[in-house]
Amino acid sequence: MPDRRARGYQPFWKPRASTLELLVAVDRVLDRYTAQLPLTIRQIWYSLISDGVLPKEGRPYKRLIEVMGMARRSGRVPWEALRDDTEIRAEPAFYAGPDDFRAALRQAAAEYQLDRQTGQPLRLEVWSESGMVSQLRAVAGPYGVPVYSGSGFSGLPAKRAAALRAAADRRPAKVSVVSDWDPSGVHLFSALAEDVSAFAAVDAPGIEVVFERLAVTEQQIEEYRLPTAPTKVSDNRAFTGISTTQAEALPPDILAAVVRDAITSHHDPDILAGLLEREERERRGLLGSLGFQADPGPD
Repeated sequence: MPDRRARGYQPFWKPRASTLELLVAVDRVLDRYTAQLPLTIRQIWYSLISDGVLPKEGRPYKRLIEVMGMARRSGRVPWEALRDDTEIRAEPAFYAGPDDFRAALRQAAAEYQLDRQTGQPLRLEVWSESGMVSQLRAVAGPYGVPVYSGSGFSGLPAKRAAALRAAADRRPAKVSVVSDWDPSGVHLFSALAEDVSAFAAVDAPGIEVVFERLAVTEQQIEEYRLPTAPTKVSDNRAFTGISTTQAEALPPDILAAVVRDAITSHHDPDILAGLLEREERERRGLLGSLGFQADPGPD
């Protein structure tokens, strides 16, 4: 069992045989979802449950947290393979000198991007209760679709901000939501939809804002045989389901496909292609105007 008092790097960690078996199973999960890395420990846990490696009951999740901590401290699992979306950073911007600033300026110009939702019939957003922003952003970003997470589900400023975005854009908006299938997740979804719609009725009159529950749904639970748990006896909120499932139980590649399909079903590919051509021309022009050589395009 890993030493809970371990601090710093642990290069001489020697896990017992049962822990090594668990780590091999973790390796398989990380290899399976290479395109969706980094994963949360909870996503790995649900994958191990689906693989039949760990039971859902008892202490396996706490043990997995401990093992993954030591695996990263020892170098057995790359730090970059896992993430913690609870971290909040406030770091000052600074440069090592003029050359460093010039390099940053070139990088900014090379990453020049237009609003890729320009000209599309709907303005799309993705909201996630469970904090899977980096994975969802990797899918939604190429289409210019923003991803919001965390306190936005219950924070009044975030809800009002959604209505103000609809007012500024003047197009119909569609918000796709990823949340847990449990009384809390269902309540949060309905409260979000009702509150944003109420703000929009005043701030964006005549602009339609539609909400859809993208995941997790009862159909997905059945189709992908997701792990479930009983509803908490202490939770008295209305809930039509017979069991609960967390959003992170949906395999990362399946979630990515669900989000991508939801976006592309409302996107005109020809409009996007034309916008990308304009974006590339303007990017090269911007680099040239700043005295930088544009990177060669694909053959």
